[in-house]
This record gives sequence, C-alpha cells and structure tokens, in this order.
Amino acid sequence: MSMIIDLLVQYPLLELFLIAAMGYPLGKIRFFGTSLGVATVLFVGMGFGSLHPRLVLPDIVFMLGLVLFVYTIGLSSGKTFLASFRRKGLRDNMFVAGTLAVGFAVTWFVSWLFRLPPTLRAGAFAGGLTNTPALAGILDTVRGSAPADPLGRSLGEPVVAYSIAYPMGVLGVLLAIVTVQRVCKIDYADEARRMKGFALEGQEILRRTVRVTRPEATRASIRELSAANRWNVVFSRIKRGDRLMVALGDNTLRLDDLALVVGPEEELQRATAFLGEARDEHIEREDGDLEMRRIFVSNPAVEGRSLKDLRVDAAFGAVITRLRRGDMDMVVRGDTALAPGDRVRVVAPRARMKEINAFFGDSYRDVSQVDILTFSLGLALGLFLGILPLPFPGEVTVRLGFAGGPLIVGLALGAWSRSGALVWEVPYAANMTLRQIGLLLFLAGIGTRAGSGLASIIAQGGTLKLFVSGAAITFAVSFTALWVGYRWLKIPYGVLAGMVAGIHTQPAVLGFALDQTKNDFPNLGYASVFPTATVLKILLAQILLFST
Repeated sequence: MSMIIDLLVQYPLLELFLIAAMGYPLGKIRFFGTSLGVATVLFVGMGFGSLHPRLVLPDIVFMLGLVLFVYTIGLSSGKTFLASFRRKGLRDNMFVAGTLAVGFAVTWFVSWLFRLPPTLRAGAFAGGLTNTPALAGILDTVRGSAPADPLGRSLGEPVVAYSIAYPMGVLGVLLAIVTVQRVCKIDYADEARRMKGFALEGQEILRRTVRVTRPEATRASIRELSAANRWNVVFSRIKRGDRLMVALGDNTLRLDDLALVVGPEEELQRATAFLGEARDEHIEREDGDLEMRRIFVSNPAVEGRSLKDLRVDAAFGAVITRLRRGDMDMVVRGDTALAPGDRVRVVAPRARMKEINAFFGDSYRDVSQVDILTFSLGLALGLFLGILPLPFPGEVTVRLGFAGGPLIVGLALGAWSRSGALVWEVPYAANMTLRQIGLLLFLAGIGTRAGSGLASIIAQGGTLKLFVSGAAITFAVSFTALWVGYRWLKIPYGVLAGMVAGIHTQPAVLGFALDQTKNDFPNLGYASVFPTATVLKILLAQILLFST
C-alpha cells in the first residue's frame, strides 16, 4: 500500500484520473429510482484522501475546476435568468428568496442546537440544498481567510458536512414531492389540460396542414396575425392551387390556401381554430423549387443576434421554422437570438440554399471550438469581480469569490450574447464538456482534502448531528416551497415540482419530476428559478460562515 501511495503522491495527475474513473460510473447506479450522478466523485476523492494526508491534490486542480464549472453555468443560464423576471418573474424570485430564508433560519437553529462550528454549519447548508457552487464559495472564502483564524476553519470541514448532508438533500426532496403529491391528490393530466395554450420551450414540436376557410384570416399578413393572436407557431409553406411557396411574414393568406404550421400541440389548435380546419394532407414536397435543410450556426457574424435583426426572409426569401439547441427543439420568434452550435431548420428556394449555408456558417468543426479570447476575458472579469469586497451590515465583508464572481459575469455575458464583434457564448457541446470537466476537477480536488477531516468527525461522533442537520434543512425548504407554492400561490404542481428542483439546483430531482408528470412543465419551473437560487445560496452560505 505504501508503494501505491508514494506513486500517487509523486504523480497527482494519475491520482486525479483514477478518482474520476472510479467515481463517475458509481454515480450512474440508481437507488430508489434516482442516482447521485457525478457527486460520487467527491466521495471517492474523500476515500483517497483518508488513506494518507499526502494524497491531497494541488490547489490549482479544484480552483480551475471551480471557475470552469460556474462560469459555463452562467453563460448557459443568462438568457433564462433574464427571462425569469418577465411574467410573474418577480413573484417567482421572491418565492425562491423566501424559501431559502427558511433554510437559512433552520440552518442557524440546528447549528445552535448541535453547537456546530461555522464551517460545518455552512457545509451542511450547501449539502442539504445540494449546491456545489455554494460549497465552492465557502471553500474560496475559507481559503482566503487569514492564517491565524480564531475559528480554526479548514477546507476539509465544509466538504465533510456537505458530503454527509448531500444524499438526504436528494432523497429528501423526492420524498417531499411524493408526500405532498399524494396528500393533495395531484392529477397531472388534468393540470396539463387546464394549462393548454401555455407555450413551453422543450415541448414536442409538431406540424399541421391547415385549410384557410375563415375570412378574418385573410385580412392581415401572417406576421400581423401571429402578433395579434400571440401564437407561438411558425408558418412554413403555403400551397395556393398548384403553387407551393415559402410562408414569409409579409404574405397574406387567401381562402382555400393550405398552410403548413409548426408549433406545440396547444398552439396549433389555437391557430387552426382561427384559420379554418385541419387537413390530412402533406405539402412538404422537396422535388420542386423549395428545399428544407438543417444548418449549423457557426458564423460569428450571426451568433448572438436575433432573427428580427437578421431578416432572412427579406434577404433570402426564407423562413426558419424551428431551432434545435442541444437536445431541445423550440419554436423561434423574432426576439430569438442564435447561439453558437444551434441548428436551424430553414425552408427556402432551392437556388438560395448555398447562400444561406454560407450566411449561417454550417461548419461542425467551428461549433466544436471555443473562442479563447472571449472565454478567457470573461473568466478574468469574473475572477476580478470575485475578489472585490462587498460590505454587509454589521461590519461584515463578503466576497463573491471564485464561485460567485465568474457566475455573475457568466450570467450577464450569457444574457448579453455579444459585444460588437465579441461573441461571449460558447457552443452548447463545448459548454457541456467544459462544465463536466470542471465539476470533475473540483469534486476530486476538494474530496481529497476532506478525507482526513471525515475520519476525525466520525471519531468525534459528529456524523449523526450533520446528517440530522442536513435533513432538517432539506425538508424545511422542500415542504415549505411545495405547500406555500401550491396552496397559497396556486402554482400548478407540475411547474412547482420543477421549481423545487431548481431551488435545490438538483437535476436528479428535475428528472424525477419529469417522470412523475409525463410532460415538460417541470422544465419551465426549473429554468425560471435555477439562476436566482444558485446566486442566493452562494451568498447565504458565505454569510453563515460569519453569523453568530
């Protein structure tokens, strides 16, 4: 054993990748219908660290992983964060703040009851709410503390508390969702029927041929009809007699026209009722003058720009019927901004397709790369923001640190998309890869540091106290959110379950909610609160380090 330890100490990269290789597959093992995911890398890292004090990975490992992880989360969540303040956004974000305030109060109470030091208290808060960025913020604050720290804080203690509280932070939320679901006798199918017309990104996108029979459908252009009726649909083609044409926004429908309309089922029903009647007829003929093609967005000149600014209809006589980002299809609108790596479905005259390809780029190689200039500049701005001191009442100074600074800047730049010629967004595939690598580095790095601390806490009999503390925090937040959201705020339970997953920033809970509802409404709730919950938990966790 000593020879293996000496080898790993001499070659820390070997240790790092052994931890990742052992931990990642363990995270796919399912218990009671769910799994811990990549968090198991943390536990394997703790196992390595408990073998010998020298098996601690260098600081640069978890610091690099931290900034990559939180910055890429910010970039991908920026637009969602901005959109969350529209249409009940203030209510939803105040709801998030209120439930997390309950979690903060419960954390303070159990830490007083069990006499937990600040580092364990803050770690239990992050673990009970399963938030890795919050743990990262705690570690960054502790790491920046003066060497002569009167509280005796160490990097290991928050990680130990986090790891003990984390499992119940997942399973406890699932139990809360099922309990309230049964007590309130939730009928997800009935909810879905009552929420018809509520457009969602991520809903299945369908096509329907509609025959125009109502005169009122011929009195305005397609663009004006869509705006007046607030349809979340796109008109793709029009068949007029034997002639097939692209359905441009300036076109006006005529009686007996056949229009191919694309959108979610509920929106198609609304549009069909206004226009006329559905017809079982296909008009997507590809052997004529029109062609449909899926094209990668890889041209920096169009990345980050909205469709209404690009005006592909006027420039090429084309229409974009839908957009695929990652694994999600969505109906486009005028304010939809294109991101690197998006795939747009274009219907256009066959003779213009070569120009359209060149306009969007259509290079798989380009969308697999990262603009090093903007990525590095954004990270540098985030790190600079993280080191700035933020004064709080009571002569307390808090820094956003290497977790909060890059996250805030990432959110801002992700919402902004581009500044002149600088495109801040990262292609979806590259973002997910960087995020996964960053999380692995971070969890492996802090896990090795917490190994020896875990043995010490177990020896002192503190494991049960931390487990109970984490469970209390989890149940307080989840049950409060579910009960208040459903009974008082009248939020549909399917959406609310996704919001609770977002408040806990827990993808495993989101997956469970999607499985329970059999629809996409939890995605809406999750996306609407995830960024706010992440930022607030980072700040609250650091405040817990200093509160008395």
